[in-house]
Amino acid sequence: TAFLSLDSSTLRIGVPNAQFREWLSKNYLGVLQEALTEVGRPGLRVAFEEVTEEAAPAPSPAGERETASLNPKYTFESFVVGSSNQFAHAAARAVAEIPSKSYNPLFIYGGVGLGKTHLMHAIGHYILARQKRLNLLYISTDRFINEMINAIRFDRLPSFRQKYRSIDVLLIDDIQFIAGKDRTQEEFFHIFNALHDAQKQIVVSSDCPPRQIPTIEERLHSRFEWGLIADIQAPDIETKVAILRKKAEAERVELPENVALFIASKVKTNIRELEGSLIRLIAFASLTGRDIDLPLAQETLRDLLHTEEKPITIEMIQKFVADHYSLKISEIKAKNNSKSIAVPRQIAMYLTKSLTGASLPEIGKEFGGKHHSTVIHSIRKIDDLRKQDPEFDRLIHSFVQAFR
Repeated sequence: TAFLSLDSSTLRIGVPNAQFREWLSKNYLGVLQEALTEVGRPGLRVAFEEVTEEAAPAPSPAGERETASLNPKYTFESFVVGSSNQFAHAAARAVAEIPSKSYNPLFIYGGVGLGKTHLMHAIGHYILARQKRLNLLYISTDRFINEMINAIRFDRLPSFRQKYRSIDVLLIDDIQFIAGKDRTQEEFFHIFNALHDAQKQIVVSSDCPPRQIPTIEERLHSRFEWGLIADIQAPDIETKVAILRKKAEAERVELPENVALFIASKVKTNIRELEGSLIRLIAFASLTGRDIDLPLAQETLRDLLHTEEKPITIEMIQKFVADHYSLKISEIKAKNNSKSIAVPRQIAMYLTKSLTGASLPEIGKEFGGKHHSTVIHSIRKIDDLRKQDPEFDRLIHSFVQAFR
C-alpha cells in the first residue's frame, strides 16, 4: 500500500490491484475509520485506489484465471507455525509439494480466524509457482452454492459440472455451509467422486470435524475421512507474539517486546483479531505521529481491557454451545434426551462447571431444573469421552480456549 493524498474529506490509499482493494475494504476499513475517529477526524472517508506499475508485465489470461482468487499475502512464508497449527501446516506442505499423492482429500478444521483459509491459499500459491499448467481453483462454499443455483436457474448444469470435473486442484473453504442443502450435496458428491477417481487433489476446510457437521449425508462424511483430517487450535501466547512480530515486520514497523506481549495476552479470540489490533495500533501511531510503546497500546486498545473484565456466564456458555450445534438455548434446557440434544447439553454443563463458579444445584437449575446428580453424570460423561476420543478432546479444548 502507499499514501496518495489527504484532503478535508478523503484519505486516498494506493493498492496494487482490485483484489487488494476488496480485501482491505472488507478487513481493515472499520479499523482505519475507528482510528481516524480517535484522532479527531470522524468524517474522513477512506478510499482504496488501484495504482498500476508501468514496468509490471501484463499477466496472461490463463494466469489471471488461476491466481484471481488467491490472496497474495497468504503464503507458507507468511504463515507462523506453532504448536497449535504445526500438524495442519505440515499436512498442507505435503499436499502442496506432491498434489494428489500425499493426502487426498486433506480436511482442515478449526475455529474462525485461526488460519485455515491462509493455509489453503498457501497451498494454491505453492502449486501454481511450480506447476503453472495445472487448473487450480480456490472457492468458498457460499460461492459454489450460488454458482450451482445459477446453473440450475439458467439451465447450465452440464457446463457447471464440466467446469468442476476438469479441475486439477480444488480448494473449497467452509464446507459446513453445505449442511441442509440436499441438491448441493448431491452435486458436490459427484464432483468429489469424479475428481478423486481421476487422482485430482481436493482440499476442504470447515469449522468442525466431518462427523460434527449437522445434516450432511453419510456418504460425504465418509469421503471427507478418506484422506487426512488436520485441526488448528487457538494459538498459545508464544505463537501469538511470533505472529505479531511477523506482521509488524511486513508492515516495516518496530514493535517493542512488551507491546507484543500486551496485545498477545489481551486478544483471546483468533489471529484475525490479533492482527486487526496491531493494524489499529499502527494506524493510530501513524496518524498521531507518536511512537509505538506500551502506554499508546493501552490507550488505543483499551476496549480489549474492557472486554476482558466481562465474567463468563452460564447464558454465554449455553449460547455458544447452542450456536455451534445449530440449536436453540430452549432446546438445551428442554427435557429432550435424544443424542443430538443430550450431548450438547452435557458439554454445556461441563463447560459451566469448568469456567464458572456455579455450584452443581445452580447449574442444574439453569438447565431446565435438572437434579444435581444429572449434572455430575454429565460432567463425568464428557470427562470419559475426552479420555477415549482425541478428536473430541481437541474440540472441548477449543471450546475452553474460546472463552479464555
